[in-house]
Amino acid sequence: MKKFLNEPSAAVDDYVTGLVGAHREILEWDCTNRVLQRREDPPFPKVGLVGGGGSGCEPTHTGFVGYGMLDAAAPGQIFTSPVPNQIVAATRRANAGRGVLHIIKNFTGEVMNFGMAQEILYFEDIQVAQVVVNDDVSIPDDGETAGRRGLGATVLVEKIAGAAAEEGRELSEVLAVAQKVIGRSGTFAVGLSSCTPPARGKPVYELAETDMDLGIGISGEPGRERVPMANAREIARLMVNEVLSDLMPKDGGDLLMLVNGMGATPHHELYLLAGELAAAAEARGACVTRQLVGNFVTSLDQAGAAVTFLELDQELKDLWDAPVQTAALRWGR
Repeated sequence: MKKFLNEPSAAVDDYVTGLVGAHREILEWDCTNRVLQRREDPPFPKVGLVGGGGSGCEPTHTGFVGYGMLDAAAPGQIFTSPVPNQIVAATRRANAGRGVLHIIKNFTGEVMNFGMAQEILYFEDIQVAQVVVNDDVSIPDDGETAGRRGLGATVLVEKIAGAAAEEGRELSEVLAVAQKVIGRSGTFAVGLSSCTPPARGKPVYELAETDMDLGIGISGEPGRERVPMANAREIARLMVNEVLSDLMPKDGGDLLMLVNGMGATPHHELYLLAGELAAAAEARGACVTRQLVGNFVTSLDQAGAAVTFLELDQELKDLWDAPVQTAALRWGR
């Protein structure tokens, strides 16, 4: 394993130190409670947004703290949920008296620990609401599993709900917008390699040069199926078919497309794939009117990519286009 690394056990702290140093106009790090929060206070009391999850998926969630997205984030250890006390501290920091929304990816540990944090906060004067992001269409929605995982739609929920909170909407309204995004989103991911967690020092699994993994997660999980490698156009058609056959957007409807790298796929390939994905979606009668391409919900150094589609309406378009200023996402401000 060759990585820019000191002690593997300090990988998360060392990462946060560098992140805050590079974006000190946006971020503050509470090392005692292990909470990252926005440095600039909102100009008026607003609904607070809190995200959190296992590290290794950067820039999620730490890169999305700032104006127009999260007010605080609780990063866990690599591929491990933050503990309840972290989430409680993040919620207290985000609270401005108008309630706090927890944005949770559907992984068992995250759902459990955010739930425990909410129970602790029940005895405080903080109104807390939760949404669980579950956009991974590679998992059957049949009640036989823990449910669909939260993947790329997490970025969309944090951006759009963050814009709604920044407008001064009430907690119930911000919650409703977040639920709308979740209900209109779907994601499918393809892996071309495994990843190498620092503490493990070697890949989680081996994948032959001639194969690719369909339906991977973001914590080193292998896909649901291993198939022969194909070219970008064929892969794009497969990914679009998986998402749109599940999402069933209306013909001619506007879509936001997020093409998300898993950490080791260069922008050259991501943009190449984005062109093929947009063409494949439009061949099915969709209209891709918003695109975001890059590494946003990664799995350390894994090669691969995911596509997320969100069916837009005018409200979601306006909130997506609203200004944002975070370490990883910035426009209009």
